[in-house]
Amino acid sequence: MNTFFLKILLIPMFFFANAKDVHPIFMTVTEINHNAKTKSIEISCKLFTDDFEKTLRKLYKVKIDLTNEKLIPTMDKYVNDYVQKHLQIFADAKATNIKYVGYEKIDEAIFVYFEVLQIPTLNTITIHNKLLYEFSNTQISLLNVIVNGKRQTTKLVNPEYIGTLKF
Repeated sequence: MNTFFLKILLIPMFFFANAKDVHPIFMTVTEINHNAKTKSIEISCKLFTDDFEKTLRKLYKVKIDLTNEKLIPTMDKYVNDYVQKHLQIFADAKATNIKYVGYEKIDEAIFVYFEVLQIPTLNTITIHNKLLYEFSNTQISLLNVIVNGKRQTTKLVNPEYIGTLKF
C-alpha cells in the first residue's frame, strides 16, 4: 500500500484517539406536555450523562454517579436541586412550582422528570433554561412543547436562556 494513503488513513485515528471523550455538540432537550385531562404540565429533561455528572461534581464537590442504581436516593438530591436552579416554567406569565418526580438513565443520557399541578389551560409558556450552561459556552437547549396536541419547538444557544411559545 502506498505510504501516502496509509498516512491519510492514520490521521483520523490520531485526532480521534479519545473520541469517546469528545462531543461534537453540547445539547439538552426539554420536553414539555400540557395534559388537559390531569390539568398538569409534564416535563422531561434529557442531559448527556457525562456532561451532567461533571457539572454536578464541580458544583457540589461530591462524588456523583448517576448510573449506580443503589445511589439514586442520594443522587436525587443533587439532580433535583440543580434542575430547580436552572429551569423555570411560567404558565400564562405566572411562575410555577415544578415538582421533582425522579430520573433515569437511558442509553447515554439522564432523563429528569418534573410535573406542575393545577394548570387547567395553557396559552403562553415561558421557559428559562440554563441547563449545563456552566459546562459549555456552546451549550444548546432544545425546547419542545405540546399544548392541545400542537407541537412547537424553539432553540436556545448559550447565553440565551429564555424561550416563549404561544398557543
